Amino acid sequence: MFEDLVQREEAGQPIRVALIGAGSMGVGIAWQVGHTPGMKLVSVTDIDLDAATRAAEAYGAPFGVVGPDDAWPPRDHVLVSREPFFLPDRIEELGVDVLVESTPTIGFAAQACLAAIEKKVHVVLMNAEVDLALGPLLHRAATRAGVVVTSDAGDQHAVLGRMIDEIRLWGFRIAMAGNIKGFLDRYATAESLAHEAAIRNLNPVQCCAYTDGTKLGVEMALISNAKGLRPWVPGMEGPAAANVQDVFQHFDFTRYGEQGVVDYILGAEPGGGVFVVGHCDDPLQAEYLKYYKMGDGPFYLFYRPYHLCHLETTRAIAKAALFGRSVMVPTHGCQADVYAYAKRPIEAGEEIPHAIGGDQLYGLVDACADADRKGLVPVTVLENEEGVCPSVKRAMERDEPLSWDDVELPDTYQLSLFREQQGMLDRG
Repeated sequence: MFEDLVQREEAGQPIRVALIGAGSMGVGIAWQVGHTPGMKLVSVTDIDLDAATRAAEAYGAPFGVVGPDDAWPPRDHVLVSREPFFLPDRIEELGVDVLVESTPTIGFAAQACLAAIEKKVHVVLMNAEVDLALGPLLHRAATRAGVVVTSDAGDQHAVLGRMIDEIRLWGFRIAMAGNIKGFLDRYATAESLAHEAAIRNLNPVQCCAYTDGTKLGVEMALISNAKGLRPWVPGMEGPAAANVQDVFQHFDFTRYGEQGVVDYILGAEPGGGVFVVGHCDDPLQAEYLKYYKMGDGPFYLFYRPYHLCHLETTRAIAKAALFGRSVMVPTHGCQADVYAYAKRPIEAGEEIPHAIGGDQLYGLVDACADADRKGLVPVTVLENEEGVCPSVKRAMERDEPLSWDDVELPDTYQLSLFREQQGMLDRG
């Protein structure tokens, strides 16, 4: 792949990338595109023009800030704007090959992605929330348009996906795909994490979604739907461990049968890593694996001590543009989703301004079939759209799950897409 990109660079035909969302990850992506041969950043969009400008500066080329009616800067300049929806009408002029969606939104992100797909532009989803909420619908639209939508290559779920593909190639059955989570507080709030978020240059709401485990659930639901795995219990088990090697002390892999599961360990080293446990009971292979110092089996541990987020985004960009292939897609439909639980007592009539990373809800990953029988609500459905918020119909106790009957949902673009997707999935 690297050689292919070098050839594109030498031929003066770089992959032309548009970026929407210039938060912490967006700025990193812009820098990475600027340091990857065979790629060129052509536009950055963010509602915060200062943020978009920082991303353009990180990329390292001249740029110009424009609105819908402004004259565009020279073609060798990066176009910086807070208005994404005038861009699809001029995709051909920009020559965009790949859109990277890196906002923390769902409805807006889906609208931007569908507009790009209609113009036959590949889409990379650094945005895991829209990937989970509306991935099947986006992938159907992309297939019809002859382009690809793909998960980002650097987040935990995609790193796990690549590991799983390789381990299956070696002849192992996957017993568990696991995340190594550093810290978890289901009841964290954005306010309580404001200082920590500032240190890490993160939005406090986004930081809260990491801390309360909702983002963890989103990542593991994505790997479930891509690889056919399931959570064993709602929210997974997540035992505390000192080291990834301790998984054999904390999980009984025989109880899962042939069904592979997703789970995590808490506080273990190497922090920031991911792991996969594979099963192989072939006597011949066992001798080789013992020689390779992999243990006595039949369960074997494989782990990667890091995932590098924005550094690996260019892999997804290149795979889409060069080969028309995705890093990861929801091949298995809805195996798992993330469902809303009350983080604190909620009063009847209370609006939910932030479902993901707010002070009212946290999300637990669960098997779709089980959650559907209980009538539970995916937390992504409850995200506000342009300030239009859902509300709770009755008083809720802490840790109580929200059902469809418990919430009043506004008629939003996001909800209409969710219902369209459910109809599509029901029809198979």
